[in-house]
Amino acid sequence: MAEKKIIAVVGATGAQGGGLVRAILSDPDKTFIARALTRDVSSDKAKTLAKLGAEVVSADLDDADSLKRAFSGAYGVFCLTNFWEHFSPEKEYAQAKSQAEAAKAMEVQHVIWSTLEDTRKWVPLSDNRMPTLMGRYKVPHFDAKGEADREFSKLGLPVTFLLTSFYWDNLIFFGMGPKKGPDGTLLFTMPMGDKKLPGIAVEDIGKCALGIFKKGKEYIGKTVGIAGQHLTGLEMAAAMTKAFGQTVRYNAVTPEQYRGFGFQGAEDLGNMFQFKCDFNEMFCSSRNPAVTKSLNPELQTFEVWLARNKSRIPLT
Repeated sequence: MAEKKIIAVVGATGAQGGGLVRAILSDPDKTFIARALTRDVSSDKAKTLAKLGAEVVSADLDDADSLKRAFSGAYGVFCLTNFWEHFSPEKEYAQAKSQAEAAKAMEVQHVIWSTLEDTRKWVPLSDNRMPTLMGRYKVPHFDAKGEADREFSKLGLPVTFLLTSFYWDNLIFFGMGPKKGPDGTLLFTMPMGDKKLPGIAVEDIGKCALGIFKKGKEYIGKTVGIAGQHLTGLEMAAAMTKAFGQTVRYNAVTPEQYRGFGFQGAEDLGNMFQFKCDFNEMFCSSRNPAVTKSLNPELQTFEVWLARNKSRIPLT
């Protein structure tokens, strides 16, 4: 019997990485071994993954040698960065570069890089339709990832570029769920106008990544965009109304208003939503739910995800 191949998963205690580790561990085919990379192997989340059967390994994205050790002997690696941990696009780029170089040094056979568009290809810094942020970005948490794609390409890595979508889980963890307005009605606030927003359950991202690793060479050198559904704000509010058993109204603010909300990252997110609106056809067509379902037959719709998670969404 052939020895099972190891997939090293960056950010294993986070959203996307955790989803992939769990997908590997619960895969009835038992195709791969999950090597869960985390800075703190003694954390509760790391211990939980170990109990489920993952090989938990210490690694730090700012320590290139630790990445090489963690990638050693792995067939595949799942690479990502987390802008919201430090709000530094430069740090994201450096961490992506270190992951690419470690994968090359360890001769990994399949790399998935969880990336996003560099919006400056569509909205150059000289374009004033949205403000330039941090001196050289339009949507910092998109642009640095997209810019870092070249670090994987130039090394000739066997890479699949994975374009993700808006996490429906943001309604739970990121403060994007409905909030009570002045009259007590729940308002779902988003600057998407009447345009569709590609969205997906975080756990489905992990299952899609597993599907890509299973298909192997078929997806090397390709860019794959994933989404569970493309929904307007009105459609999302209607689904929440049904799930919660109380009215949820879509509050369609402008990107300018959203940028002015004042929380950390509001300008970045306001620009992000504007980018998704202004280039909606391109953004949606890059994320095909049919392709997504072919990678993950258990793909959830927003309605199904809500039914399973509505009690976790704070209604304040």
